[in-house]
Amino acid sequence: MPTRESVLLLPGMLCDERLFAPQVESLDSIYNVEVIGIDGMDTIAALADGVLANAPERFNLAGLSMGGIVAMEIAGRAPERVRRLALLDTNHLADAPDRAAVRNRQIDAVRAGRMREVVVEEMKPVYLARQNRNNQPLLDLLIDMAMDLGPEIFIRQSLALRDRQDQSENLMAYKGSALVLCGKEDQLCPPERHRQMAGLLDQGVFTQVEGAGHITTLENPEAVNAALRAWLARPAPDAP
Repeated sequence: MPTRESVLLLPGMLCDERLFAPQVESLDSIYNVEVIGIDGMDTIAALADGVLANAPERFNLAGLSMGGIVAMEIAGRAPERVRRLALLDTNHLADAPDRAAVRNRQIDAVRAGRMREVVVEEMKPVYLARQNRNNQPLLDLLIDMAMDLGPEIFIRQSLALRDRQDQSENLMAYKGSALVLCGKEDQLCPPERHRQMAGLLDQGVFTQVEGAGHITTLENPEAVNAALRAWLARPAPDAP
């Protein structure tokens, strides 16, 4: 029996394995699926190195939002190890200049004990498509994940995002099969940004998910699962 391929899933900021619960359920009968937290360091480079240090020799890699940024860094550092790359609701550019002040203010608020306020009032309201903004179980799940991870992780992840580098060169250098997917109503990382990423990739395929904003994996899991299965079915050449 052939060895099952590994699929590593990297969640977004203030999210854990619950972000990918529908995808793990869909894929784990065929692949070795693992959700890897990206919360131990405060730079994208160090987070990428941490994933690589514990990853299989070769693997398929998917990341959502901040997880996608780390995935791009991994693909740039070790392209020969990444069989296929999937980037979900993410951003290949460096943080916009005006975002540094916002992140610094949020960090100060979290250090002052106001993390729930920051999460509820500033972050989560723009995560979902219009039709999902009154989905209380989903809203509660997003808040629970954030609060379970806690202030220290919020601060580390905010610093990593604030100081990140542009990933365009890493995308242009990656030659493997690549899926670029986003929600049609993603306000944080809009579809046009994903079309740009797909255009930079040698084998980039752009997919837009209806009825979803920034949290596609939970807003429209069936569409995301189908896209991931199609991506994993595409040929991946052996490493040189």
